[in-house]
Amino acid sequence: MQDFLTTENLIALLTLTSLEIVLGIDNIVFISILTGKLPKEAQPKARRVGLAMAMLMRIALLLAISWVMGLVRPLFPVFGHDVTGKDLILFFGGLFLVAKATHEIHERMEGEAQQNDKARVAPSFLSVIVQITLLDIVFSLDSVITAVGMAKHVPTMILAVIIAVLVMMLFAGSISGFIERHPTLKILALSFLILIGVMLIAEALGQHVDKRYIYFAMAFSLGVELLNIRAHVKKKAHTLP
Repeated sequence: MQDFLTTENLIALLTLTSLEIVLGIDNIVFISILTGKLPKEAQPKARRVGLAMAMLMRIALLLAISWVMGLVRPLFPVFGHDVTGKDLILFFGGLFLVAKATHEIHERMEGEAQQNDKARVAPSFLSVIVQITLLDIVFSLDSVITAVGMAKHVPTMILAVIIAVLVMMLFAGSISGFIERHPTLKILALSFLILIGVMLIAEALGQHVDKRYIYFAMAFSLGVELLNIRAHVKKKAHTLP
């Protein structure tokens, strides 16, 4: 216990927890959009299961560090780039994210008639959990490799993951509700997922993208949209009799 409570470990724990929360925001957005298609009473359970799956996935990967680090070893060359197991996972995960987000945007922009179509089948709880699990693999792999490079002790990394997921569980309902109440914010969130998907594909192809630029662009766009929402609310309040 004394070895664990060192200054170095505590700093690593705080840093990793903050990083896991930041990296988990896109995961929360994706989970919120997918669970939004389920009946209201099933949505909280789906969010909890989705985040629990993310936590278990990251802990399992941390316990299999030797296998995870083996994913960064070259497998075969393509146009001068040494493709690794991590590249393959990021590439197909990015493609899935871009395709899914594009489909969701199309459905919301062109789906008025479809929503009134009674023959349309709503997604099942199991299908939503399967989709969340597939993306959890991609998001977890990225965060775990980052964690391995920042901390030396596996218990520190596991504790950081648990704390981060508990924080995300605490705020997931509020974030989901806010996204559901504002359709334009949902489109913006889906656009963020396309951006993240493209970034994953670029990294898989050997093109390093500084994530600080991505997160700054997302934060700036979100800030502008929140100002638009506030202005709309004020305008609506003034027009009421």
